[in-house]
Amino acid sequence: MLFSKIFLKTKKNLPSDESSKNAQLLERGGFIYKNSSGIYTLLPLGWLVIQKIINIVREEINKIDGQEILMPSLISKKIWEQSKRWNIEIGYEVRGKKDLEPEYILGWTHEEVLTELVKHFINSYKDLPLALYQIQNKFRNEPRAKSGLLRGKEFIMKDLYSFHSSEKDLLKYYNKVAKAYQKIFKRCNLKTIYTLAGGGTFTMAYTHEFQVICNAGEDEIFICKSCKYAENKEISKLTENKKCSRCGGEIKKERAIEVGNIFPLGTKYSKNFNLKYKDKNGNEHYVIMGSYGIGITRLMGTIVEIHNDKFGIIWPEEIAPYQVYLINIKNKEAKKLYNYLQNKNVNVLYDDRKIGIGEKFTDADLIGIPYRIVLSPKIKNLIEVKIRKNNQIKKLKREGVIKLILNKNESF
Repeated sequence: MLFSKIFLKTKKNLPSDESSKNAQLLERGGFIYKNSSGIYTLLPLGWLVIQKIINIVREEINKIDGQEILMPSLISKKIWEQSKRWNIEIGYEVRGKKDLEPEYILGWTHEEVLTELVKHFINSYKDLPLALYQIQNKFRNEPRAKSGLLRGKEFIMKDLYSFHSSEKDLLKYYNKVAKAYQKIFKRCNLKTIYTLAGGGTFTMAYTHEFQVICNAGEDEIFICKSCKYAENKEISKLTENKKCSRCGGEIKKERAIEVGNIFPLGTKYSKNFNLKYKDKNGNEHYVIMGSYGIGITRLMGTIVEIHNDKFGIIWPEEIAPYQVYLINIKNKEAKKLYNYLQNKNVNVLYDDRKIGIGEKFTDADLIGIPYRIVLSPKIKNLIEVKIRKNNQIKKLKREGVIKLILNKNESF
């Protein structure tokens, strides 16, 4: 992609109305545009990153038999009344006509919609287990919209729901989701802490969160420095600087960002919607459910909070908008390298703007693409490569550049 063609404009200064690191860098780098408090437009660079994250999530959830669907954002009042959640002041009410009572809510969660839906598909134990998920915008009447993408009024979320014939089968899938989540966050280059939290149902009195230690986080967790056992402060009886009852290690309190959670729902919603199945003997039972969420845009914001330096963002390779930032200083080989990498399915942002080299270098660091490549006659037969994750600069032959980026012994 040529820089001159992309819908992108970086800023020299940080936005004055943002205090969080992720919002400051994403706005300055041209990834997002702030429409109003807690509401952002994802610009081309930002949407490329989001798509990379979505692809990772989709791949790992599909591996555990999740089937993707897309449910409506506009949810009828009668559905919410059936679960007694119509009056919860979280969603945005929508009126069908002027001056009439609200008829809908913009979806802030989808347990009701999906439970009502699968009621028409689940009859027998042979229909279970079932796992359905979507990746969709959510809308929440958030009075404390702040911290950029970490807490918004509109955001993208992956929500997965599972349906089971027994608690044992639910717990089996619950653990399978936990492992899939760990793979997702590892691929996004985030170290997550599997944290006990409140809000569970039936025999599982607790739920679990995936927390990333970060000073920008709103949660507080207690974590053992040795065995990494952790609990959310809201339900914890642990005390900082005390010994862990499991391993004797030291307990420490940390601020953290919740990037994912998993909930055993039990029969709460299946009872509300009379969702039942028949066993082998023809006896009816309520379906047992689980719910599992990942905030996609929050995940993007968290990655920026963790991976940055004084120059800008440092994107992990698998989710970077482009893999290479190419700068040409009067070198005929640049176009050849650009075409070669493109043909090898390497996404390249070629800075063809007629501006100073220093400004290009600044933007390359700010945008945070993994490799900055500079071709210049001053370096003679070598090519300069800057590795963004450690800011190391190497001068390599053509073969060395290809091996670094493609891990292949080729030349262009």
